[in-house]
Amino acid sequence: MPEHVLVIGSGRDLPTRLRRARAGTRTTVICRLDYLSKLRETTEHTRIVGVSPDAPDDEWIAFAEAVHARHPFTRIVAFGERDQDKCALVGQALGLAAHSPQTTTLVYDKHAMRARLREAGIDTTACAQVFDVEELRAFLAAHDTPCIVKPGNGSFSKGISLVRAAEEAADAFARAGGGPGDADATPVLVEQFHEGPQFSVEAFSEDGDHQIVAITRKYSDPLNFVELGHVSPAPLTPAQEKQIHHYVERILDALGIGAGATHTEVVLTESGPQLIETHVRMGGDEIPALAHDVTGVDIADCLIRHTLGEKVLPGIRAALAAPRTPRSSAIWFAALPAPGVLAETTGVDEARAIPGVTEVQLLVPPNATVDTLQSSTSRVAHARATAPSADEALAAAREAIHRLTFHLRVHAADQGAL
Repeated sequence: MPEHVLVIGSGRDLPTRLRRARAGTRTTVICRLDYLSKLRETTEHTRIVGVSPDAPDDEWIAFAEAVHARHPFTRIVAFGERDQDKCALVGQALGLAAHSPQTTTLVYDKHAMRARLREAGIDTTACAQVFDVEELRAFLAAHDTPCIVKPGNGSFSKGISLVRAAEEAADAFARAGGGPGDADATPVLVEQFHEGPQFSVEAFSEDGDHQIVAITRKYSDPLNFVELGHVSPAPLTPAQEKQIHHYVERILDALGIGAGATHTEVVLTESGPQLIETHVRMGGDEIPALAHDVTGVDIADCLIRHTLGEKVLPGIRAALAAPRTPRSSAIWFAALPAPGVLAETTGVDEARAIPGVTEVQLLVPPNATVDTLQSSTSRVAHARATAPSADEALAAAREAIHRLTFHLRVHAADQGAL
């Protein structure tokens, strides 16, 4: 029987790759209305169902059941960050293999995730949900340590602050989206800050069997922690790699993640790795491309074939074990020092001519309104490079970004006068 895959969300080019991976495969998409404009090759889908962003879970399930009754689904998948919870609930209702609703709840709810990992003896990070600035200040006073303040259920590195003093609490709470202290307010998460270099860990799982594919060193803005660059493989000792591998595998087990691609972020402290957060999707920021450069493992292709029921871990492990000339792959992003309208970007050809540079991509079209670095969506360009070492790959990618010039149109603010 031909495959009929229910795609929850948009998925960029991955639904197209699904259809091409096996002859006769059809795709139906159910997504938020605001994602309709992000869909590609819309006429190639069998059908597309748009759902209001505030639609209840049972509406997603009802739409899926209605289609399933007429044209049964054989598989279900969500490729992106959002609506993994909807995928889990729909999969459960239709009897299709997917992450459990409990797992997606734990992945999305960072406070619940910490509690589960604490129960499993994996995480000891001090954390709390706070509903107003005074609760945040009380946490800071009780723990006497720098803390991370962030949305309790956020993405795109948005709304994150490092707080070292009580007088910074109000701004951090507001940045994280905190509202008035009432029962309906969205809580803000405050966590103990772990000092150390940060890493992204890409893994793939089948039937509860985990394989770490790559560890990537990440470089973030020191104020809001938006990622500015990455390099893979991370410069680690074999002992550090083994420690991170074991730690991430324990996290995946504790959260009930037994299948598919995952992206886990950790800090390597003096006492060992500590979790930032994990995701039941591939990494962003072109990290899978960096991993492919240095390991030969195409995580996206593995996810496509896994979705269609193929076993991919043997191939992943064979690729990782195959002899390869050591090389590093890096990416660096451009952010702007001031908001305005991006009139033009020059220097692209010069950036692409730098030895080792494999890609220079502008992320914002001319005449778009741009901002300073507020989240990962604020970045305006990236450059990728490969080289024999991490330092060389990073240097080439950063130099390519430095060759770009961004021409902004700005207007003087009306400051008033005395």
